[in-house]
Amino acid sequence: MKKTGLFFKKFYLGIILFFLYIPIVVMVVQSFNAGKSRAKWEGFSFRWYAELFHDRSIMNALQVTVAVAVIAAVIATILGTLAAIGIYAMKKRSQSMMMTLTNIPMTMPDIVTGISLMLLFLFTKVERGFVTMVMAHITFNTPYVILSVMPKLKQMNKHSYEAALDLGATPTYALTHVIIPEIRQGIVTGAMLAFTLSLDDFTISYFTTSPLVQNLSTLIYSKARIGIDPTLNALSTLMFVALLILLVIVNRRTADNAA
Repeated sequence: MKKTGLFFKKFYLGIILFFLYIPIVVMVVQSFNAGKSRAKWEGFSFRWYAELFHDRSIMNALQVTVAVAVIAAVIATILGTLAAIGIYAMKKRSQSMMMTLTNIPMTMPDIVTGISLMLLFLFTKVERGFVTMVMAHITFNTPYVILSVMPKLKQMNKHSYEAALDLGATPTYALTHVIIPEIRQGIVTGAMLAFTLSLDDFTISYFTTSPLVQNLSTLIYSKARIGIDPTLNALSTLMFVALLILLVIVNRRTADNAA
């Protein structure tokens, strides 16, 4: 009876994984198809990868994507780390309330966050573009950094900072030479997570930028509405591989932090 139940559990899991990943497998295979037809295999080729790197619009979108991800990750990491340190120094009741407020943006649907930020920019008459996209990415990345840093703060000896001050260290010196080294793993994990989330974001980017400034996700969406170009298969494959590598690294670091 137990073996039968275990078999159906594995079968059910296999079906779910099959429907989740078979479209990705098809996309990867089609990115190496020499022809444009998705219904006929015309030979193995790197043709679409070559055309991908000669497409100016895609290269411009790639530059925007990387620039936004790097800037947003750096600023979100600084803000998130300082916020986590401040929350950790609070009393338990205030700390619990602040962590609840931190979790709300993470549980909120992306479309709600995107529309809210768009309305804010319209209300304040801020022209949407590169800067507003960066601001939006910083907004939704910061809570993830806070949650990555908090476990390392809780593992740290809470008297280390006070001991450094008693020994004559200034608050800035104690922060940079006592607290930061202790929570470095959490900071790096938060930065990598913020960078990863920023790379593949679509919904929030779509509502907080203009048609003149596009990242890869919004560019793919606009091109897909016209028709599926084989270069999009190559682009999506490269994005999938890059994000997969980053997520594996982040998950390993998160597991190390939890340990």
